[in-house]
Amino acid sequence: MSAISVGQAVVLGVVEGVTEFLPVSSTGHLKITEGLMGIPVDDKSVVGFSAVIQVGAIAAVLVYFFKDIVRIVSAWGRGLVNREARHSHDYKFAWWVIAATIPIVVVGLAAKPLIDGPLASLWVVAGSLIAGSGVMWAADQMGRHKRGEDDTSFKDAMLVGSSQILALLFPGFSRSGATMSTALMLDLDRVAATRLSFFLGIPALTGAGLYELKDALGAGVGAAPLVVGTIVSFVVAYASIAWLLKFVAKHSFNSFVLYRIAVGLLLFGLLGTGVLES
Repeated sequence: MSAISVGQAVVLGVVEGVTEFLPVSSTGHLKITEGLMGIPVDDKSVVGFSAVIQVGAIAAVLVYFFKDIVRIVSAWGRGLVNREARHSHDYKFAWWVIAATIPIVVVGLAAKPLIDGPLASLWVVAGSLIAGSGVMWAADQMGRHKRGEDDTSFKDAMLVGSSQILALLFPGFSRSGATMSTALMLDLDRVAATRLSFFLGIPALTGAGLYELKDALGAGVGAAPLVVGTIVSFVVAYASIAWLLKFVAKHSFNSFVLYRIAVGLLLFGLLGTGVLES
């Protein structure tokens, strides 16, 4: 028997697709949903399943930003063989994304026992949701929103990329929330912060999904739920990306802050009353 049914995979795929790129913590929402459906959140195959269906969301980013990605990768390729081409911002940006991914890979491998163990607790998720809300609100208020995507630097990429570690260690903090908040603190405008978050998430989340694939398949999740969950995640995430970019162009992050606090308090309530087990 698969640890996750096809029907459950559809639900989890929708949750992943909606929440992966919104600054509300996809990991937190997946764990809450799994808990409500009676799926053991600390099961090795379930943890692997959650990481694998993220690849569907990442595929949505690749499709949505296909032209941008081709432009950046092409500039990187030209720069490898042509010294003059190395002055382009796209060539430098490609290297920045690679460099900014290294910290989260190192921490992810070194701290894996903690990430899959004590830090996977729903109590941690609830606390991180609320703590991350405070950081996001402060970043949105403090940021001057005066710098665009073309103004990003190596320092920006490294700081924003390294902030993904917060979400890795404290599920509920939100990878998108951490990266967007950091970018806002660096005075990037909301659209630039959001797009930078997308680009920096591609290698980290793709790598995590591929790394966890063996656990998902080998420890109790069938191929059918994995495929269905990933496809659903892709479709829903594509729509979510399009909506988010339009939303942040005209609105602050305050609605996400309030939503995160509400979910965090609700989760504390569910855990405190025994409706959910941590």
